[in-house]
Amino acid sequence: MAMKSLLQRVLAAGAALSISLTLTTTTAAVAASTATGAPAVLTGPQLAASWTGPLSTRGRYIVDANGGRFKLKAGNWAGAQGTWEGSGSTTDPANNQAGQVSYNIPLGLDRAPMADILAGFHRLGINSVRLPFANALIHDTAAVPDAAVTANPQLRGRTPLQVYDAVVAALTADGFAVILNNHTTSYRFCCGLDGNERWNSGQSTQAWEDDWVFLVNRYKANKRVVGADLRNEVRRDTWDDPNWGLGDAHDEFSAFEEAGNRILQADPDMLVVMEGINWYGIPAAGFSHGRPQLTPVRTLSHTLIDSGKLVYSAHFYGYTGPANTGAGSGPGSTGDPRYQDFTPDQLAQVVDDEALFVTQSGQHFTAPVWISEFGAGGRGDTDAKEHAWFDAFTAILAAHDTDFAIWPLVGWQNAGVPNDSWALLHFDTAGRALSLEDPGDWRAEYWNRLVSAPSATGRIAPVTHWNLLDLDHADFDVSRRMLSLPDWSGGNRKANCPDGQRVVGLGRGSSRGLCTDATEPATAAGDWVTVTDERYVRSDWASGYNKLQCPDNTFAVGYSVRSNAMSALLCAPAAAPLPTGGRNVWFDHGDNRPATGGSQASDWAPGSYKGQCADNEYLAGVAYTWKWLHYGVPDAVLCRPLG
Repeated sequence: MAMKSLLQRVLAAGAALSISLTLTTTTAAVAASTATGAPAVLTGPQLAASWTGPLSTRGRYIVDANGGRFKLKAGNWAGAQGTWEGSGSTTDPANNQAGQVSYNIPLGLDRAPMADILAGFHRLGINSVRLPFANALIHDTAAVPDAAVTANPQLRGRTPLQVYDAVVAALTADGFAVILNNHTTSYRFCCGLDGNERWNSGQSTQAWEDDWVFLVNRYKANKRVVGADLRNEVRRDTWDDPNWGLGDAHDEFSAFEEAGNRILQADPDMLVVMEGINWYGIPAAGFSHGRPQLTPVRTLSHTLIDSGKLVYSAHFYGYTGPANTGAGSGPGSTGDPRYQDFTPDQLAQVVDDEALFVTQSGQHFTAPVWISEFGAGGRGDTDAKEHAWFDAFTAILAAHDTDFAIWPLVGWQNAGVPNDSWALLHFDTAGRALSLEDPGDWRAEYWNRLVSAPSATGRIAPVTHWNLLDLDHADFDVSRRMLSLPDWSGGNRKANCPDGQRVVGLGRGSSRGLCTDATEPATAAGDWVTVTDERYVRSDWASGYNKLQCPDNTFAVGYSVRSNAMSALLCAPAAAPLPTGGRNVWFDHGDNRPATGGSQASDWAPGSYKGQCADNEYLAGVAYTWKWLHYGVPDAVLCRPLG
């Protein structure tokens, strides 16, 4: 959609949440709405006093422990993912990205005291830092060379992980929120066929998850370590594409679902940040290829064991595109348009299609979207198309009130000439800083406009959740209670809503389900009931059909299937009596969903008819049959009022 439509969505969401939100309605107005001077600078104590961890989500917004909006105004402090480019000596600048040797720790610790680096971050107006790391860092027992920490001698003799610890501690003590980012497996940088393409490149999925649980537990007591960004830019390797929901070893959806829930079991306070697919296919004419980003989330979104902890993320660079790798020539280059080739309105449409649609309220996929990487060459860069793209893109982020993190924060410089002009802060060997805010960096105007743009502030009202259950390939148990108990439907695929939610809809033949906490009845103490037959059916509400029905005063919170045929319902007791009247919702010949209500504008079971109770109803039963070649899939649900 065009910029105006994007803003109308934001304004509508703001009105619904009764929050303070002032946004303009055109790119030009956004550009004119804020001063182009440097952003307001908070000291460490001021920043620390401005928010309280941990963080969670309410609809499209991230909030702090008091429910106040906490917008991620962030940057990437790169280095601990490695800067070596794959050949020659790892410590030769010629073999490292932009001639900068990170020694596998956050870049710049050899050049400037950590306090000076953090002071530079404050001057940029950021409140949070995405801190990349390699899995290799967790297992590296060798001390970093003294040359790696020349400007921070207190770090001599420490391993890369211990240096990372010190950086995390310094950032959080100075008020910054820290999001841990698993960027790479090895220390090799970046970003094509480098052995780091997937979470299980060069390691097993189990090892990757174990590393995450180790790291989350390591920082569990520090509530300013707020998030786990699961993996950077998942993409095709030499032979295989990642996928979203096929249930195999390359299934990003399933791997991220499992890892996210393991992280929350270790630390329920963490945000779980998930990117979409960054690249699939062979980038050549005649082959299917592209950059799906978050588009698969439209029909298959994640449901975590704790609602209010999921953040989706995406990356945008002007020189890449929806089907363009960014290669200038040779292998991997195509004639597909780049993001910088689009007009501002076209770019707004593309960014919405690939990412920002996720912020639409009341859908199964609704979540904050964090643009966790974007950027452009700064000082000395003369690419007019890239300049125009950066202007237009930052205007979109400002207009949509989007959480963001620029890439990268820190780089080297020599006599005022940056090694990597993309960085915002450059340090020479004497520790002298060259900042984006110093004269001569064309990006300053647009960066300052973005950081200072009007935003939703204050308390964000709690929201109703809508969550998808996916039994396409395996169990989908996102109930903490049921995960702690024995298998309640042996031999069948089982789905359970998160605790505090109930089943409100089923897909016919797809085994998909929909959960909600809309007008959720309180749950009583006592056992949950597994229903496998008709013993609780009080009247024949679906004559000629098999029926599974919850006992009176209980409501469905889970179900199981064999193949796609109904096997059982899981029913939770209500704390107060529930009405026993109701209505049949048949969906054997087409969708039967409320005209208004939850997830109405999104398809949570594509290709299947869907039956869904109203927001103020509970699902009490399911009817199915093996006659007429229906194969036992659900044909109707019994919906009863909640009051």
